[in-house]
Amino acid sequence: MEIETPTPVPSEAMAPTITGQTAKISPFLDPGSVTKANSLAILQLSRDNLVPVYLQPPKGKHDGYAEGAVVNTRYGSFPHATMINVPWGSQIRASKVDTGSRGRNNKRKRDAADEASKETETETQEVVTEKEQTPINGNGEVEIKKAVTDSSGFIHVLPPTPEVWTSSLPHRTQVVYTPDYSYVLHRIRARPGSVLIEAGAGSGSFSHASARAVYNGYPVDDSEKKGKVYSFEFHEQRYHKMKQELKDHHLDEIVHLTHRDVYNGGFLVDGKSPEAEAIFLDLPAPWEALPHISRRNPKDPSDKTWVSPLNPKKSAHLCTFSPCIEQVTKTVSAMRRLGWVDIDMVEIANRKYHASRERVGLNLSFDRGVNNSARDVDEAIARLTEIETRFREHAAKSRDSDDEMDSDTEKGPKKGGKKNNKKGAPQNGNGVSDSNEEGAAVSGYGTAPWMEGRLITRGEPEIKTHTSYLVFAILPREWTEEDEAAAAAKYPVIGEQKVIGVVDKAARKKERREQLQKATLGNRKARRKERDAQLGVEGI
Repeated sequence: MEIETPTPVPSEAMAPTITGQTAKISPFLDPGSVTKANSLAILQLSRDNLVPVYLQPPKGKHDGYAEGAVVNTRYGSFPHATMINVPWGSQIRASKVDTGSRGRNNKRKRDAADEASKETETETQEVVTEKEQTPINGNGEVEIKKAVTDSSGFIHVLPPTPEVWTSSLPHRTQVVYTPDYSYVLHRIRARPGSVLIEAGAGSGSFSHASARAVYNGYPVDDSEKKGKVYSFEFHEQRYHKMKQELKDHHLDEIVHLTHRDVYNGGFLVDGKSPEAEAIFLDLPAPWEALPHISRRNPKDPSDKTWVSPLNPKKSAHLCTFSPCIEQVTKTVSAMRRLGWVDIDMVEIANRKYHASRERVGLNLSFDRGVNNSARDVDEAIARLTEIETRFREHAAKSRDSDDEMDSDTEKGPKKGGKKNNKKGAPQNGNGVSDSNEEGAAVSGYGTAPWMEGRLITRGEPEIKTHTSYLVFAILPREWTEEDEAAAAAKYPVIGEQKVIGVVDKAARKKERREQLQKATLGNRKARRKERDAQLGVEGI
């Protein structure tokens, strides 16, 4: 399916600017209640077909259309003017657009004019020229033609979110989909105000999701602590495209994109530490980038000039995204050498379930989705009994003579009696089939059709997912003598004789043995006194 959309050219009004303590809010963070001009919108053509479009206000003819910018799909033509200032989620009907010089009829007329006479050619050119004229109103301004609703189809206009953007974005690399990045952000503890490092921006799916996860306001100055995402991309063309997308989406104040080879350049920003506590590596060889994510210089731990990109006061949570198990093996080996703990690997397989109601019964119609079989044993026995009765009646009639059959025909059916219809179903005296009455009783009047039948759930026969392995690990913070002194001053020890966890296993066993011996000795003395008392009483 070909979709013709105008090239997105965001205006200067879309550029994010910070004035005082306010900033241009991204539509991914606060889209508002209605669509706006010069803003991003997601057009849902079908369940799995989403198209991102920048809504342009009508300013005259655009690409040959008198209604302005138009999106052409298999479901019809949709001018941008019909999608502006409408509530998000609205259904947009297709429109009849004036194609002007782009129309097929004009092309056919031009082709016919080449073969026809000069007189016919002149008339055709006059018609084309008349259609191509741009209407001008009384004030000398360009008059925009109002779109006329068509009956060809409809679409829905959706607000931009990381979920729908992941399904509609232009793929430049392998995309991290919603089931993966939602679990990753949870495991690496990305929350409002966090600082996150992302290596391998690619198509920007994870960048948009992580920006929403860490967002708690735009920073006014360097002294104010706000959520931040430091993203790194090695490919230059993908870097420039991603940079422009972040600017168009007003996310460049939250996502700081850098063009760098992190294998050699590391993760510092302008020579300073981003002080991150969450890291996501979507790299072909993440084990080569792990030495740069350490507390100390792995080659020389005594190097005081080495700067760590991690927050020194918090533990770092890391996740790597690898497509094959060989990469996972090398990554885990490097993590163990560098002191990472709680290493865990997870594979996510997404599966959808379809819930519906199954209508089962012998008296139901042969509609789509109806199972014409017995609901239970009683209904099956009743139907077999009915079939057996009909068979016996038919066999008895076949033994009657022809005279009796003619006589019965002349007399006609008895009043109030039953006769068979064309399908052989018994009817009552009013001419209504008994089976229909039974079916009506089964289905019940006043019950919604979607509430009839048994509720069943079916899963997908095949799990549709891509191979990806998520490796998680934690790098604890360093505990220095200064930290110990500060903790002792904040939580002083006052008269404590024992500290949980200080006594070793042997000492605990010895202490327990002494307690048992004291308890046993005390019990012996108590039993001896009790025995002596009993002997004294007997002696008296």
